[in-house]
Amino acid sequence: MRVLVAEDERDLADLVAVGLRRHAMAVDVVYDGVAASERLAVSDYDVLVLDRDLPEMHGDLVCRELVARGSRTRILMMTAAAAVPERVAGLGMGADDYLPKPFDYAELVARVQALGRRSQAQVPPVLMRHGIVVDTHRLQASRDGRHLHLSLKEFAVLEVLMRADGAVVSSERLLEEAWDENVDPFTTVVRVVVSRLRAKLGDPPCIQTVPGAGYVL
Repeated sequence: MRVLVAEDERDLADLVAVGLRRHAMAVDVVYDGVAASERLAVSDYDVLVLDRDLPEMHGDLVCRELVARGSRTRILMMTAAAAVPERVAGLGMGADDYLPKPFDYAELVARVQALGRRSQAQVPPVLMRHGIVVDTHRLQASRDGRHLHLSLKEFAVLEVLMRADGAVVSSERLLEEAWDENVDPFTTVVRVVVSRLRAKLGDPPCIQTVPGAGYVL
């Protein structure tokens, strides 16, 4: 799942991003509305965590702009204004969910995960293929009953490959869906993580390299 956090309180924004990454999400962060609008115009996100009171460009305008484009990105709007009329107004302009500050972090994660599932094609929360079982809610994976001790990045790559359901997944797609914007597109990080994942999945090998195209499970 790829998430954009747009929040002008830098410490809060960075803490939210760190926490979401612990749940195998690829998270980018911006601190004003103009930066959020620019990022949303060039990148495809599953969820936007949007502070309503952003500088430079108000969060309401960011929300309306995104909705007007018909984007599939789901919007979780946050604000210190918790009154019912404020929540109604936020939802009325196209936000998918509304979370008043201060919030419980576990609730934020749950809401982002729920919105992320809605933004993607409907798939079961437990994915199964070649004896591999991936529980996307519990972040657990096994093969033939053997628990796999995966890093969050390995889990994210495995989930993308499982969701592809036998289709070839390019390195570019893996970078887009499992890493944030700070990754070097010319790095070998995808190859390294796939190699580690292959080793942990064990025999018989189940991730194949398709020369010039990507990987298939």
